[in-house]
Amino acid sequence: MKRKWISVGLLATLALPAYAEEKEEERVENAGKVMQEILNAPDSIPQSVLDKAYCVAVLPSVKKFAIGVGGSYGRGVMTCRGGKDFKGKWGAPTMMALEGGSVGLQLGGEATDFVLLLMSSNSASSILSSKVKLGADASAAAGPVGRTAAADTDVTMKAEILTYSRAKGAFAGVSLEGSTLRPDNDANKKVYGKEIGAKDIVLEGAIKAPPSAATLISTLDKASPVRKT
Repeated sequence: MKRKWISVGLLATLALPAYAEEKEEERVENAGKVMQEILNAPDSIPQSVLDKAYCVAVLPSVKKFAIGVGGSYGRGVMTCRGGKDFKGKWGAPTMMALEGGSVGLQLGGEATDFVLLLMSSNSASSILSSKVKLGADASAAAGPVGRTAAADTDVTMKAEILTYSRAKGAFAGVSLEGSTLRPDNDANKKVYGKEIGAKDIVLEGAIKAPPSAATLISTLDKASPVRKT
């Protein structure tokens, strides 16, 4: 009997890394589906705004009961345009975590998808290096919605990060000031199979995008292939 329990325990231990990897891969796939659905919707991110974005972060299916679990409200991915000037094609994603602040206030009974657009090289570089508090370390504002809308208010034009949410099918700009966004390097290890930092993935192009990121990258390449100033 003792030998049987040892065998079961060993199998469970071996299965844990594979399960964790599958969970993160699924998160990347879901982020791609969310971005595809949002950009295909009638009321979406304005084209002029998306075309100016340096990076896009997508946190799919953030649920209220996740509050307090590991101190994290939501996990997802961030992909940036390639090249030192962020004008190339969308590249391999880094895993991200959104924590604290006002996130909990945005969550109802249904799962909520969050999308964040990074509108400056400074905000992109800062978030890839460490935890950034929205509204303090980087200016943030609720993003405009509608294909023909534009970032024409003073607050929106000056914001380094524009934030959106989608819940129960409704897509809208939402304030996430007080929340923090940071790289999730533990999740990066599970996705890429080795220790690798967010800056190496995004800025250095040190590794190829995983197959699970195909939908996310192809959707953004099609919707906004070149960053416009």
